[in-house]
Amino acid sequence: RCQRWVENCRRADLEDKTPDQLNKHYRLCAKHFETSMICRSSPYRTVLRDNAVPTIFDLTSHLNNPHSRHRKRIKELSEDEIRTLKQQKIDEAFEREQATQGLNESNEQNTVPEEGGQEQEEKAVPLTLEERENKDYLKSLFEILILMGKQNIPLDGHNVDELPEGIFTSDNFQALLEYRINAGDEVLRKRFEMTAVNLEYCSKTQQKQMLEICESCVREETLREVRDSHFFSLVTDEVVDIAGEEHLPVLVRFVDDSHNLREEFIGFLPYEADPEILAVKFHTTITEKWGLNMEYCRGQAYIVSSGFASKMKVVATRLLEKYPQAVYTLCSSCALNIWLAKSVPVVGVAIALGTIEEVCCLFHQSPQLLVELDNTISVLFQNSEEKGNELKQICRSQWTGRHDTFEVLADLLQALVLCLDAVSSDTSVRWSNFIVGRAFVLSSALTDFDFIVTIVILKNVLSFTRAFGKNLQGQTSDVFFAASSLTAVLHSLNEVMENIEVYHEFWFEEATNLAAKLDVQIKLPGKFRRAQQGSLDSELTSENYYKEVLSVPTLEHIIQELKDIFSEQHLKALKCLSLVPSVMGQLKFSTSEEHHADMYKNDLPNPDTLSAELHCWRIKWKHRGKDIELPATIYEVLHLPDIKFFPNVYALLKVLCILPVMKVENEKYEMGRKRLKAYLKNTLTEQRSSNLALLNINFDIKHDLDLMVDTYIKLYPDKVEFQDFIPSNNSELTENA
Repeated sequence: RCQRWVENCRRADLEDKTPDQLNKHYRLCAKHFETSMICRSSPYRTVLRDNAVPTIFDLTSHLNNPHSRHRKRIKELSEDEIRTLKQQKIDEAFEREQATQGLNESNEQNTVPEEGGQEQEEKAVPLTLEERENKDYLKSLFEILILMGKQNIPLDGHNVDELPEGIFTSDNFQALLEYRINAGDEVLRKRFEMTAVNLEYCSKTQQKQMLEICESCVREETLREVRDSHFFSLVTDEVVDIAGEEHLPVLVRFVDDSHNLREEFIGFLPYEADPEILAVKFHTTITEKWGLNMEYCRGQAYIVSSGFASKMKVVATRLLEKYPQAVYTLCSSCALNIWLAKSVPVVGVAIALGTIEEVCCLFHQSPQLLVELDNTISVLFQNSEEKGNELKQICRSQWTGRHDTFEVLADLLQALVLCLDAVSSDTSVRWSNFIVGRAFVLSSALTDFDFIVTIVILKNVLSFTRAFGKNLQGQTSDVFFAASSLTAVLHSLNEVMENIEVYHEFWFEEATNLAAKLDVQIKLPGKFRRAQQGSLDSELTSENYYKEVLSVPTLEHIIQELKDIFSEQHLKALKCLSLVPSVMGQLKFSTSEEHHADMYKNDLPNPDTLSAELHCWRIKWKHRGKDIELPATIYEVLHLPDIKFFPNVYALLKVLCILPVMKVENEKYEMGRKRLKAYLKNTLTEQRSSNLALLNINFDIKHDLDLMVDTYIKLYPDKVEFQDFIPSNNSELTENA
């Protein structure tokens, strides 16, 4: 079809282009197609029929225009031709540079036709030798930066403080430049052969500018797919430290052309302490800098560490006010109970969660420590060997992210304390000073009564949401039925709230019993007692104190948070999962998706036929052959060969599966988050770079070096002067601008 389009357009200069190049880099105006070739059923864009070819052209108008009779086409000249024409074309090259100052952004697609149906006319002006060599030089620099990003090589080399006075050493970027020159890169050698040894080949400012262009071009490859898919959801991960500054990692979910749900990392957003400013900058970055249309955003989720939850909730609220269909949801990669615990606005809870993470991290750093913990568990669980083996297995996993983390911790607490005490009091050289010191600090933290009572209360409060949260991360049918069980969960929590006196009494008794096992004294927190400065109420008991400052606010917050995160819109969306045939089968094919799908009516290609189409969809699966199994996931349904015969069902399922609460069925399409974690784990904080991080995490995304070079020349023309290189007589050492 592309070949027929080229032939009809009379574009001989495009005949050697591949279909992929034509599709990606060239566009044809709709006015060249017959009306019958255009489908107007989509509210979002003009859609051509599969057999559409352009037939409407005015091929005679140029005869009346003497200036257009002899049009030149773009032609790529060889090196010999460039050298021959260099002198006579140099003035034209200068004029062309002046004329291109006001062109659009270099990454915009070139439009093939002009207004009025005439084709774009461009004069073929060959590049001068200096221009070509300068582009080759810039391309070499970009290649080195991309290599450093993909291989996670920091820009800086040795720290200046590490070197003796008077000793100069190259940073990593300059070292790679020198290596490339020594390997035979003539363009770089010619550029720098007369430059002083201790001069930087490329300034820090220029490196930063080029890195920003690399980052933008690589990100744009992903964003182009997102725009083609139309609908997407946004997910942020925990705040991270990038070279001393806090940043929010941002990921995007969408369904690609192959019907696969993907979650890709698209960049870091500088974190702001003021939530209102953060909300504005978040929206501005997504829409203006990255060019996504938030009208197509159908979900948002924020995975945050303790202390940041309330601020990100403000961001979610502000986006919901502007875009009501950007449903605020939980993220499938985070257990509900952990997410709820991190959002509790109680300082003691945040401290306890931080302590748990540090304990888990310490034991995973040392295999010897895990062996020591295994031995301690074996001793404590002699009479329950099965339970002991289960705990040993759990300790070797990332148990701090489980639905039952606080139950596991309550069972493990005594073993953890005994193991850490043994390590911190060991006088042999078996353990390093670091491990001994950390073991002493963490043992003290675990045996603080404030920590113990916090863990016990979280365990009991979140026991009501554990099964509910587990179902949300289960199969599609589990998620569907979980939506219906929310009312029962809230009813149970409200009942506990009404009888908090009784429930808290039981919880506090459990905490005191656990403290007694560890020989921990039951008392009010030292910070609270010091703040009272002798005016402590004698009638205030530890039990009453923890009820007012911990049990009541924690329970109230969790009830409210569940209502916020599972809004009416969110629940309606989850109930649309009855479209999945396996869920439909469990409901005996008696479903009513029409009512719940109203919220997505404007997203459907043919909303008027939805009811009839859903009836056909139910009949198709109800009367299927005996040997045909019902698809159990949205992923399976989207890959059915006949799914396109149900355009409304297809559109609905595409929107549903990008909701952050739905898990990515195929792990290979969830690599963005895993690569992000790997980058943060393997890179020192001071060596992290938001630009290089994107290149490293998205190392498999193709990049266009020519586009990067052209973009740089356009954005920084003053830094790219097409001038002769340094003369070989070396009359004086000249620093390259």
